[in-house]
Amino acid sequence: QLHSDQDKGDGSLKYILSGDGAGTLFIIDEKTGDIHATRRIDREEKAFYTLRAQAINRRTLRPVEPESEFVIKIHDINDNEPTFPEEIYTASVPEMSVVGTSVVQVTATDADDPSYGNSARVIYSILQGQPYFSVEPETGIIRTALPNMNRENREQYQVVIQAKDMGGQMGGLSGTTTVNITLTDVNDNPPRFPQSTIHLRIPESSPVGTPIGSVKATDADTGKNAEVEYRIIDGDGTDMFDIVTQKDTQEGIITVRKPLDYETRRLYTLKVEAENTHVDPRFYYLGPFKDTTIVKISVEDVDEPPVFSRSSYLFEVHEDIELGTIIGTVMARDPDSASSPIRFSLDRHTDLDRIFNIHSGNGSIYTSKPLDREISQWHNLSIIAAEINNPKDTTRVPVYVRILDVNDNAPQFAVFYDTFVCENARAGQV
Repeated sequence: QLHSDQDKGDGSLKYILSGDGAGTLFIIDEKTGDIHATRRIDREEKAFYTLRAQAINRRTLRPVEPESEFVIKIHDINDNEPTFPEEIYTASVPEMSVVGTSVVQVTATDADDPSYGNSARVIYSILQGQPYFSVEPETGIIRTALPNMNRENREQYQVVIQAKDMGGQMGGLSGTTTVNITLTDVNDNPPRFPQSTIHLRIPESSPVGTPIGSVKATDADTGKNAEVEYRIIDGDGTDMFDIVTQKDTQEGIITVRKPLDYETRRLYTLKVEAENTHVDPRFYYLGPFKDTTIVKISVEDVDEPPVFSRSSYLFEVHEDIELGTIIGTVMARDPDSASSPIRFSLDRHTDLDRIFNIHSGNGSIYTSKPLDREISQWHNLSIIAAEINNPKDTTRVPVYVRILDVNDNAPQFAVFYDTFVCENARAGQV
């Protein structure tokens, strides 16, 4: 209420109001000076209103006092609950973290007056997510509350945080937010082979570099914490086989390093080790971060072609030998354990004149036509060996025949000589 000392109570004065909200939010009874609010006032919209009041003579409309200014201050009440800027937060923390490790801080704001009472004093509490996580009441910092939280057992957690004003007391208003927390991986799991012994088979004819098979150690970790390096550390086949680590599949591919022979050796044993490449020193006590398995490799028999006793043969023979004379013998055997008989033949493309022949049973090469060193000094033959039981499997060997000279040609003058001599030539003259 506004009241002028000049007001005698006879109704001769009139009160006038101007300034912030005058006539709309605030109205004045011009007779009594009572000021009323026309609607509910929200301090959070405007906390102060500056108005001017004046008392005038109702008849002359002249001021009876100078205009005075006054302020209406809106006192706060707790009509705003705390609110979080995000409905859902996303956070992460490494698994196996010690109790009290900070995860994330959430902060709620309250539009009420922080300088008046406890309307804006916010206290945080956890409604969902215990006993795994806790929250600091004053700061809103979420921390781990259990030791040895294992991602491999559970990776995702949903935590609901409540912010309550009035210092958390009864009657306070509250707001909530959800925090989705993911446990990130650390290397706390060693690699392990699912089997102590692995059996693989490989044909003896497999060339060097052929993949035989793969081994894989399982690791419950992910990403680089699950990366494994494979190597052969022992066994009787360390020089015969290699192992290569496939980064994309985390498998160890075993390959042939040297040629295999079923008849020489039929079984190899390897000791293969798998070891993590990124080890966290904090978890050494859970190790060792490696494992071994035994790989047994069986070599399978393959029907191999005949094998000659030499890679090439050289025979020397005089050109005057009789027809049918044996100039040399090639030898071949079946390397398989069955030891099939061998049949020999001569590739006629290397002996178009059919000068030589071969005994199919024993590999003896003999002449079928006369030899002449003066026509051809060398003959390069190709001999074919095939198994009688499997004629499609053949092997070739080169045979070089050198023809040795004999004295079977009289001298011949290169030209016909024609000359003359004088009749009086002296004796002895050329």
